[in-house]
Amino acid sequence: MRKKWRVLVLMHESLVPPDELDGYTEQQIDAFRTEYDVMAFLENAGHEVRALGLYDKLSELRKTVRDWKPHIAFNLLQEFQGIGAYDQYIVAYLELLRQPYTGCNPRGMMLSRDKVLSKQILTYHRIPTPHFQVFRRGMRLRLSRRLSFPLFVKSAVEDASLGIAQASIVEDLTRLEERVAFIHDNVGTDALVEEYIAGRELYVGVLGNARLTTLPVWEMRFGTLAAAQAGIATRKVKWDGNYQRKHGIHTDRAADLPDGLTEKLNRLSRRIYRALHMSGYARMDFRLAADGTPYLLEANCNPNLSYGEDFAESAETAGISYEQLMHRLVKLGLGYQAEWRTMEP
Repeated sequence: MRKKWRVLVLMHESLVPPDELDGYTEQQIDAFRTEYDVMAFLENAGHEVRALGLYDKLSELRKTVRDWKPHIAFNLLQEFQGIGAYDQYIVAYLELLRQPYTGCNPRGMMLSRDKVLSKQILTYHRIPTPHFQVFRRGMRLRLSRRLSFPLFVKSAVEDASLGIAQASIVEDLTRLEERVAFIHDNVGTDALVEEYIAGRELYVGVLGNARLTTLPVWEMRFGTLAAAQAGIATRKVKWDGNYQRKHGIHTDRAADLPDGLTEKLNRLSRRIYRALHMSGYARMDFRLAADGTPYLLEANCNPNLSYGEDFAESAETAGISYEQLMHRLVKLGLGYQAEWRTMEP
């Protein structure tokens, strides 16, 4: 008989889902779909589940951990105090409380979320990633001779495709200056400029702490978007459900891959996961160039867990049902060896 757990699900305070979905539009449901799916499947499996919405206060988290004593904190936070990079501090706080949690550890979150630092680490490990340059706010724009157009401009730290649009691909110096200024002024971060790699967009899910499992290779399908629009996964492509349904945008299992590529992607994904000290689960985003070279675009810790999205669907294809995936993530969290576990209390 499977053990029943007390599961504290951590999420943004605005994403605490209702008990029932009746009366909500698809657009409204899309906002809290992950939180609803995770809680519903854990509850249906017989676990005692409690949601905790957080924005900028830790007192309620500490009190709940102290009084309720959850077996595991299921971490669905993507930000804290409105800042994406701060979610790693919540996980660090959980470690200080000696509270097991799901997903990536603080070091892996910091390394993978810092796009510049992660690219420097991966370059050291000779893992293919597009050549790049960082433009700090307030610095004069002077393009490196190593880079040639077309180039791709994005935030150096934000994820979830924030600040990414069709205009992110630039063909000349004038457009580059405009887009770098947009990232500085509108996103409020340094700008990361990298070679634009045309080709297929492929995803590889990874599960594990010390022993790693890679999931079947998944691919972004851009549906009815024109070729000029299908080059990148913009914020609308990734997160706007109505836009996806209108254009038939979806992800599914990659087909007709060159011989040996799946094994190469699996090896690369495991190397990246370990190089960035990741744990729990992650998704590696690759672009397959015309010459057959897979370039890592980003290593995403704690990717979207919504039922029917690419990570869960890839796991399903590998014979891991959504309920089994939730249990596997909990067990990985319970089994993760944080530093304090090696010390006397």
